[in-house]
Amino acid sequence: MNMGSLLVLLAHLFVFFHPISALPVTYNVVSFGAKPDGRTESTKSFLSAWTSACGSARPAIIYVPPGRYLLGKAKFGGRCKNSAITIRIDGTLVAPSDYNVIGNAGNWLLFDGVHGVSILGGTLDGQGSGLWACKDSGKRCPSGATVMYMQTLGFSNSNNIMISGLTSLNSQMFHIVIHGCHDVRLQGVKVSASGKSPNTDGIHVQLSSSVTISNSKISTGDDCISIGAGTTNLWVENVACGPGHGISIGSLGKDLREPGVQNVTVKTVTFTGAQNGVRIKTWGRPSNGFVRGVLFQHIDMVNVKNPILIDQNYCPSNKGCPRQASGVKISDITYQDIHGTSATKVAVKFECSQVHPCSGIRLEDVKLTYKNEPAHASCDNADGTTSGFVEPTSCL
Repeated sequence: MNMGSLLVLLAHLFVFFHPISALPVTYNVVSFGAKPDGRTESTKSFLSAWTSACGSARPAIIYVPPGRYLLGKAKFGGRCKNSAITIRIDGTLVAPSDYNVIGNAGNWLLFDGVHGVSILGGTLDGQGSGLWACKDSGKRCPSGATVMYMQTLGFSNSNNIMISGLTSLNSQMFHIVIHGCHDVRLQGVKVSASGKSPNTDGIHVQLSSSVTISNSKISTGDDCISIGAGTTNLWVENVACGPGHGISIGSLGKDLREPGVQNVTVKTVTFTGAQNGVRIKTWGRPSNGFVRGVLFQHIDMVNVKNPILIDQNYCPSNKGCPRQASGVKISDITYQDIHGTSATKVAVKFECSQVHPCSGIRLEDVKLTYKNEPAHASCDNADGTTSGFVEPTSCL
């Protein structure tokens, strides 16, 4: 068989095993009227491209060419005819500089009730400095109207989601929120905002299961990753955090009835100049919530104020919970191979509930120093064990 006949045969075989109907169709947002000039409102064009992709029986690609695209608040949803929509971004999506445009809506870009959506590459510029300045001035400012704080990118009630190679800059509040979702992968994500920017959590997960966050770098003014109620089977690996408030489970227990957090793994993480390292935070008020089955493993601390922290006395401004103990039950928490430097004398602090003391805490191979000397540990209502080399000396 000559080469020409072989190529024809291979082409027929490709069509046989990969029918044309299965090949993706591409929708370029520019063809729907989007302007890459950073000034022209392009929200309708993006929504039209989404409608076409969602209505396609074939897998679909929404392509965003290089350039800057001004978008107002936008919601992408609907019962799509396919479950394979890829949004490939080679440009930058820009939020309105006037934060009142998004205001109390609670989100800028929201995907609701979608399945099989991937976002690949691109930059989201939240232009949040105006809102930060408003808050710093003490004025009355928008705070987000939903259970999720105002966010740059949100996924709610969705399954089989991939976010890869995305950069989120200067979000007005939370950068990325995963709410009520299953099977979500975030990889190669970069989050960047001022260390003084308020409420700019990098990635927030709540009421979601089977979420993976990997190979990402987060620098922001609040938690690098915050883990809310109802989170199960979360895997965080190879993440750099700082500046920021660390990786936090919580705050939990604000409500009397609240789903718990369980089966969380945080490994191979470096915290640099962060306020906290690995933290569990609960309100000092009654709750049926819980945290259990958590592993913090292979962690590097570089000049971190609170490298290891459990705080069950959280109560901003002492309103709503003075003299009340947290009802959240914390158990089966392992800290393994954690080392580095603390910016304060007390590097390990367990402030647990008087009503439900922490139980099953395990410290294994921990070495944290303060100014080249062993750091200190502090415990209240905490019970557990140690193994291997542990410094500071355990107070469990």
